[in-house]
Amino acid sequence: MRNAACVGYLCARTSDTVADHDGPAGEKHKALDSFAGAVNGGSFAGWSDSLLRCVNEPGERVLLEHAGGVLRLLETLPERERILVRDVMATIISGQRLDLDRFGDAGGVMPDREALEDYIWRVAGCVGAFWTKLGFAMLGPRFSSADESDLLATGIRFGTALQLVNVLRDVGEDLRAGRCYLPVAEPENRKAFLMEYAHWLDVAEVRAGDGLRYAAAMNGARLRLAAALPARLALQTVALLRAEGDRVPGKRVKVPRSSVYLAMLKSFF
Repeated sequence: MRNAACVGYLCARTSDTVADHDGPAGEKHKALDSFAGAVNGGSFAGWSDSLLRCVNEPGERVLLEHAGGVLRLLETLPERERILVRDVMATIISGQRLDLDRFGDAGGVMPDREALEDYIWRVAGCVGAFWTKLGFAMLGPRFSSADESDLLATGIRFGTALQLVNVLRDVGEDLRAGRCYLPVAEPENRKAFLMEYAHWLDVAEVRAGDGLRYAAAMNGARLRLAAALPARLALQTVALLRAEGDRVPGKRVKVPRSSVYLAMLKSFF
């Protein structure tokens, strides 16, 4: 599974870097369209100088500079793996485009719960589906003895849990930037906001628990570790957010490194 998973990850990180950089929404749209076409086999002309200047993190700039190499790696994958990567990237980029349309340069508010569910499916739930389809395609029963359709549904919930945790731990920073990913008509209404925040904490916790059940269905220690570790870290992040009580974190909470190592150990066994 490694080759397709790595190439899919690099493609997703590339489009995510484009969508999240500090440039104007119109330029991001144009760059995402160009990259989406290249992922589907079209030509790739590279990024504009203005886009590259707006990417301040050195590692992300290096990734963008090597996007052509990532696309060449994609073309070396066998057809069935290439199709899976292209399918998941089409869904991810559709979510990133929708995000730009919704928040643009001026910010905004997620309109309703259905919209948030759709967003976390597009940018992360589809990755759970990709991982599951890839595993069964490459390994068959060596991937899991579970029913494929049942495991696919669990994988999707697991994927949405990881993105939902990202939304919840970033909520303070997003509010300062004028964005509210939680569907609250008036984010300044503290009572309404905290009620919605608590609801999605519950959802994230349940679905991260689905992640542990997903991991338990894997055949093989490395597969179980790869699935269980992010599920455990998501649950620990939810616990840290709950520990804040009625105070929405002003900055992103982070699981301590010692807890990460302990989670790795528990996941391995």
